Amino acid sequence: MKQAKNMTKAEIINEISNQTGIPKKDVSITVESLMEVIKNSLLEKENVYLRGFGSFIVKHRAEKTARNISKNTTITIAAHDIPSFKPAKSFVSKMKGE
Repeated sequence: MKQAKNMTKAEIINEISNQTGIPKKDVSITVESLMEVIKNSLLEKENVYLRGFGSFIVKHRAEKTARNISKNTTITIAAHDIPSFKPAKSFVSKMKGE
């Protein structure tokens, strides 16, 4: 199996700038704004749907009991919301090579 590569935000900005010819400064502002809009929407419990790419959704985790093995105690983890990403079916199909 081929090892996955990592891509940083700076590399994404460079790639978009190279593909579009838009200055890196402008691309950087746009990428930062996109991430800020997605974060703020999720904080307000509003899902974000990007057709053909995927959905950024808020998942609710119920309260649960866990064990601290090192202290041999039981703790309660409070109910909370977490952000999650669900890729679009078309995107998953491309990843599988279909």
